[in-house]
Formats: sequence, structure tokens, C-alpha cells
Amino acid sequence: MTVAEFELQEYLKQRTALVDAALQTWLPSEALLPERLHEAMRYSVFAGGKRLRPVLMMAAAEAVGGRAEQVEHAACAMEMLHTYSLIHDDLPAMDNDDYRRGRPTSHKIYGEAMAILAGDALLTEAFRLLADTRANASVPAATTARVIELVARFAGSRGMVGGQVVDMESEGKAIDLPTLEYIHTHKTGALILASIQVGGLLAGADDDDLRALTRYGEAVGLAFQIADDILDVVGDQTALGKQVGADQARGKATYPALIGLEQARNRADELCQLAQDALSRFGTDSEPLRQIACYVVKRTS
Repeated sequence: MTVAEFELQEYLKQRTALVDAALQTWLPSEALLPERLHEAMRYSVFAGGKRLRPVLMMAAAEAVGGRAEQVEHAACAMEMLHTYSLIHDDLPAMDNDDYRRGRPTSHKIYGEAMAILAGDALLTEAFRLLADTRANASVPAATTARVIELVARFAGSRGMVGGQVVDMESEGKAIDLPTLEYIHTHKTGALILASIQVGGLLAGADDDDLRALTRYGEAVGLAFQIADDILDVVGDQTALGKQVGADQARGKATYPALIGLEQARNRADELCQLAQDALSRFGTDSEPLRQIACYVVKRTS
């Protein structure tokens, strides 16, 4: 691949199709008992979305000389984890959202109990898939164990779940910038960073590669959530598929609320540049990562 030949939208389309096809294979069929649970799982997984985390995992693998197919199973696991978090995030006990990606949320269709169980099942299925012996046939056992430990750490109380807790506890309160950055880097950034690190690990990245990918992932993860904060202020509700202004209505801490819209935009741009700078050791195979860093900042949905 050359920089001149690379076209991001086509790349995203191709990788998303690869992920969707793999998800169809790995997710339990709706024909299997309990059918309603498997239907609910698939309803949320196939509700649309950018597949950003699995695509980033594939791009990270390619940046260090690997192939997207090498990380296909882990990419699907990451999308299952992400979807479980959205199902639970939408519940009345948390954000109480009626719509996600332009469709009724899981609990509006299947009820709260089934939505909770669908999220639980997706979380569990994700770790089953990360450990799957067929999927990991060519992966050293030590690497498989390292991937599982890494994903568990970033998904749990020291990662995404911890960020969600601090986010809920901060609603309606005046918080400082370090607390806001903790929320964003854990609630959203943790799974983005994990995706990039796992892509590198499964493709055989060395320690220097992983350090560079980590710097990239930290910057992109925070930039993505700042962009989300900005879109909640200025975005188009139809394009986003969810209510605009919901964060302000709930008294949630956001970058525009804390430092102003223009400063938030400037910070997102700085992070985009930091992410690109982190890739200096890689060749043209890292072009997807470079362009995705800009995409997460400039996107409109």
C-alpha cells in the first residue's frame, strides 16, 4: 500500500464488511436455545455502528506487518464487549436512553431483564472467543493469555467499568479536568487502547512497536470522546442516531462544558497530531491508523 493509493472510506468499508461477516459466524444463531436471548444479542450487535474498535485492531496488526485476518476473532470479541457496554449504558438505571444508532435500544424492545442478560452474554461470549482454541491455533499460548489479561484489565474496574462509575458519580457536579480526563480515558479510551494493543500483540509486535501503538491509542481514545462531547453540542441528531444535548441535560461532565467548545476542538486536534507523531517508526502500512486519527476528530456521526 502507498499513501497516494490509500482511501480511508474504502478501507473502512472493506474492514467493516470483514468484521460483520465474522460476527455472523461467531455469534450464536437465533435458532439456538434460548432463541430470544440470541435474538437480543444480535439485535444490538447488528444495529449499525462504525466498528471502530475492531477496525483499529486490524489496522494496528497491519501497521506492524500482520494481516487483518490474524486478529479477526479478537476484533469480533472487542465488538461484543463494546456492544455489551452500550446495552447496559442505555438502561434506565444508567443513561435511560430510548434510541441508539437510530433504533430503539435493547431494553425498549426486549425489556430490561433481557437487555441485562444480553449484555452479560455478549461479555461472556467475548472472553470465550478470545480463548477459542480454533481461533488461536497459530497464536502462542503465552500471547493468548496476555491478550485475555489485557482485555480484562481494560474492560473492568480499572478501565471501562471504572470510567462509567466515575462518570455516573460526577453527574451534576463541578469536577476538575484531571477527573474528566480519567472518565474519558477509561470509559471510552480503554477499549480503544486495548484494541490497538491486542492488534499489535497478535501480529507479533515487539516492545518498541507496542510502546508506539500505546501512545497512538491513548491519544486517539481521548480524541474520540472529546469529539463525541463536541457532537453532543453541535451534531445533527439524524446523523448521530441519538438525542443531541443529552449530556448537558443530564449534567454530565464534558470538554466543551469545562473548557469551552473552541478549546475542546483545539485539544482534539492536538491529540490527532500526537497520535500521528507516535507512528513515526512505522512505514506506509500504518497509513490507515494515521488517517483514522483524523477521522475520529473530524467525523460528523
